[in-house]
Amino acid sequence: MFESEITTKGQTTLPKPVRDSLEVKPGAKVRYVILDEGVLMMPVHPTNRLFGSLKYDGPAKSLEDMERGITEGATEA
Repeated sequence: MFESEITTKGQTTLPKPVRDSLEVKPGAKVRYVILDEGVLMMPVHPTNRLFGSLKYDGPAKSLEDMERGITEGATEA
């Protein structure tokens, strides 16, 4: 368990083990979720880090092909 002090401005320093666990660096954002038991803090990861994570080796698709696929997927249940 780790502790830190709250300043008069409502600020605190995250202990290094907490920063390491969350994998946050200076300038990173965190999100707070208020629960009955306390507060959950989670790192906010920018979506651009997902770029290139889905591989597709087929031919390029047109916007019409993509919209048709979205429509077909939305109507399947």
